[in-house]
Amino acid sequence: MIELIATAESVEQGKLLIGVGVDTLYIGEDEFGLRLPGSFSCDDIEEMTSFAHQHHKRVCVAVNALMHNNRIEKIIPYVTFLQSVGVDSITVGDPGVIHLLKKHQIDLPYIYDAQTMVTSARQVNFWAQRGAIGAVLARELPYEELKSIRRQVTVPVEVLVYGATCIQQSKRPLVENYFNFTEQAVQQQPLFISEPKKDDTHYSIYEDCNGTHIFATDDVNLLPQLDKLVAAGLTQWKLDGIFTKGQSFVDIVSLFVEARQAFAEQRWTADVREQLNSRLLALHPAERSVDEGFFLKEPSDVK
Repeated sequence: MIELIATAESVEQGKLLIGVGVDTLYIGEDEFGLRLPGSFSCDDIEEMTSFAHQHHKRVCVAVNALMHNNRIEKIIPYVTFLQSVGVDSITVGDPGVIHLLKKHQIDLPYIYDAQTMVTSARQVNFWAQRGAIGAVLARELPYEELKSIRRQVTVPVEVLVYGATCIQQSKRPLVENYFNFTEQAVQQQPLFISEPKKDDTHYSIYEDCNGTHIFATDDVNLLPQLDKLVAAGLTQWKLDGIFTKGQSFVDIVSLFVEARQAFAEQRWTADVREQLNSRLLALHPAERSVDEGFFLKEPSDVK
C-alpha cells in the first residue's frame, strides 16, 4: 500500500494536507530537525498530533539534526514530550540520540535518517536490527540502486518523489558571516549561488539555526516515474514543501493522492500520468525548475 508523507509549514497547512489525503505529516522544531519548511512549537506538535489521530493519520517528528553536546543534552526532555503527546515516530540520524532513547527506555519508534549516507541495504538493516522501523534513502540513488536496496531491506524505505534536494550543509551561518564581512545588511529575499558562466543555475541557499544549506538547481519530480516505484515495491513517497509554499504545495500533494488512487484502481495510464504532471508543473514555483534528480542515471555515471 502506498504511503504519502508530506512536510507541513504550519498547523493550518497540516490540517489541509490531512484533508486531501496525506497519511503521515512530517513536522518538527528547527532546533532538532533539519531543513523544515516551518518550525513547530511543542504546542503546535501536540495540536497537530491530536488532529491527525482524530482523522486516523500519523505524525512523524524530525529529530535528525547534527547534535553537538549542548544540543543533545536537550534531547531527553524533548523526546519525552513527544512520547507523552503520542507522536507516531521520529527521524533520527545521530547514533547518540538512539543511544539515549535506549538508555532512558523511551518507547518512541524511530526512522533512520542520516541524509546522504543511507546508500546501502546493509546499512538500513544494521539500524533495523537496532530498532529502526524504517529508513530515509539518500536522494542521490538511481533507480537501479533503489530497486536493489528495496529487495534486500527488512524495513520500509522512503523515497523523495517531490521537492528540493540538499547537496551541502555547513553548521556555520555562511550567509550571515558574508554580509557581516562585507558590512552589508543581510538580505531577506531568497538567495542562491550560480556557477560561473552558467547563469541558469540557481543553487538555493537556506539558513536556519542548524547552519547553511545549499540545494540542487532542480527540484525532484518523480510523478512521471511512479509506475517504476510501484513495480519495485517502493511505496513510501515523501513530498517536501520547503520551497513550495501554502496552497500550491497542498494542491501538488493532492495530485499524488490522485495518482495513488489511480494505481489502487488499476487505471494508471500514460494519459493520467501526463495530465497529472501537467497540473503539477503549472503549480510548481515558476522560479524553480524540476527534473528526475538522480533517478534515471546509470549508477556508474554518478560521481
